[in-house]
Amino acid sequence: MLELAADLLPLLDAGTPVAAVTVTRVVRSAPRGVGATLAVTRGARVIGSISGGCVESDAVMLGLDALRTGSVRRARFGFTDDGTVTPIAAGLACGGAVDVVAYRVDEAARPALEAARAGRATTLRLDLDGEALVLRRAAAARLIILGAGEHAAALCRVGAAAGFAVTVCDEWALLATRERFPEARDVVVATPHEHLASLTDLDERTAVCVLTHDQRLDVPALRVALRSPAGFVGAMGARATVARRAALLRTAGVTDAELSRLHSPLGLDLGGASPEETALSVIAEIVASRNDADARPLRERGGVRLHASAGPWPSEAGSCAVRSA
Repeated sequence: MLELAADLLPLLDAGTPVAAVTVTRVVRSAPRGVGATLAVTRGARVIGSISGGCVESDAVMLGLDALRTGSVRRARFGFTDDGTVTPIAAGLACGGAVDVVAYRVDEAARPALEAARAGRATTLRLDLDGEALVLRRAAAARLIILGAGEHAAALCRVGAAAGFAVTVCDEWALLATRERFPEARDVVVATPHEHLASLTDLDERTAVCVLTHDQRLDVPALRVALRSPAGFVGAMGARATVARRAALLRTAGVTDAELSRLHSPLGLDLGGASPEETALSVIAEIVASRNDADARPLRERGGVRLHASAGPWPSEAGSCAVRSA
């Protein structure tokens, strides 16, 4: 539920009744994992998803029933342990099943929802008819974009849509504006390497992308980034630029081991050229890197599980636990 905070809080503010349907257990395989949530209002506005489509209608009906009765509702969507199909759903397309619980969202959830909307780590405990539903959400992974040109604007949009808390930094106040980067959590006017050096909370869930297109700025910024705990460091540039920049970084004291961390040219080869297509390729490389994936098409992966466990950067659903209260 916490991943839906931006949509649920306005409903609470307006006094609109809303129920959430949360996955508490996955049997065999399912499109989304434990903690995934669909919300529905009394007027049948649907927010989020628990299965990507195959049992959404049943989840909506279960949520509406929880709203109508004011009671907690539970169900299994998909196949039972003995392989038969449950009466309430035709079954998940992937052949698995999910156990779900439906409950009304009330003011008790507000503090955790506000923390989740702000990108902070949070935990929500709900007591549901003798059972405790515990939802946790990690702080949003960070994307720090150094440079505020058109490629940076596109990367900010795509990164924010992918769930990153985005910071944009440029020394030009004319470029680094809230109007140009409305999706960013922070827009900073500063020399990129000085701003990066001032941050004390960089970690393995931080991605730094240098898009300044100015060696006077990107070399010192990369020197700081490559010596930081950031889990991903990338820089845009043509191959000739990459080679020239690498030489300048070595001259600036960057070691070969540090330089080996640099993703440059930045992005996967998707064949696109526009700022938006480039941004998509950059986010794709960051996600592949954080999950230690090879970025091959899924159809080439043979019998490998499609819904593998996430890497060190938690998925958008966070985690969920159910136990006796």
